[in-house]
Amino acid sequence: MSLIRPLSGRKPAITLPKGAIDTQMHAYLPGYPALPGGPGLPAGDLPTPEQYRQFMDWIGIDRVIVTQGMAHQLDNANLVACLEQFGDIAWGIAAVDASTSEAELDRLSAARVRGARIMNLPGGAANLTKLEEVDAIAASRDWMIAIQFDGSDILDYEARLSKLKSRWVLDHHGKFFCGVTPDSPQVKATKRLIDGGRCWFKFAGAYESSKTGGPDFADVAAVARDIAAHAPERIVWGSNWPHNLARAQADYPDDAALADTVLGWLPDEAARQLALVDNPTELFGIAPSGDR
Repeated sequence: MSLIRPLSGRKPAITLPKGAIDTQMHAYLPGYPALPGGPGLPAGDLPTPEQYRQFMDWIGIDRVIVTQGMAHQLDNANLVACLEQFGDIAWGIAAVDASTSEAELDRLSAARVRGARIMNLPGGAANLTKLEEVDAIAASRDWMIAIQFDGSDILDYEARLSKLKSRWVLDHHGKFFCGVTPDSPQVKATKRLIDGGRCWFKFAGAYESSKTGGPDFADVAAVARDIAAHAPERIVWGSNWPHNLARAQADYPDDAALADTVLGWLPDEAARQLALVDNPTELFGIAPSGDR
């Protein structure tokens, strides 16, 4: 049976603030096949911008950051096409490295790309070996960097990360596959990086690294609450739609319940205003507009 992504249903109990930004999702259009070196396209029907707009209406999202999917490696054509379809409610995170020409970088900036991606997990087009070259590109364009790796190893990378010139976000709750607690050295290192002034922390994809599992993801929740209490001005949120790791219906999350769970780790409406509107506006360098 093909995987079907629900695009409507019970509304989240938590109402997202006006101007809410989803900082972690992917979208795809026909005619852009997966490339060698990366994973295949998502299971089921192709998750298109049109589908995502229905998802936005359901969850209460107003603006979106579209991240280049690993399936397309360093070819950002699908990303640019999706941004064109979304229009002025969307910005992008591209996959680039030193081989990306200045003309291509100009094209990406004109298409509303505002960030570059480091993916150090299997299938990533630009991994941590390219961190400094991607940082140089991002700094030259006033872009940010979205960095995803196994956060269990963050102590090994802390010195390099602390020297980045660009604004950057630690993706997917740090992907702490080792199962950390708020007292773990990895969390202390994350706080030190945040305190350095250029690092943000993204709530997205809690189910990917939780060892305790859903529906509450208690281990990820404990760390998320601790970091949010430490630096509420550095938290951003993403839906992680269309949940690319889900290959079967049983693996697909209830998006309304997931939003309630994760946003419930923020203590109040003021914290959600920061995480969903003010913080991503600063991180991505976008205008504070786009309210419903």
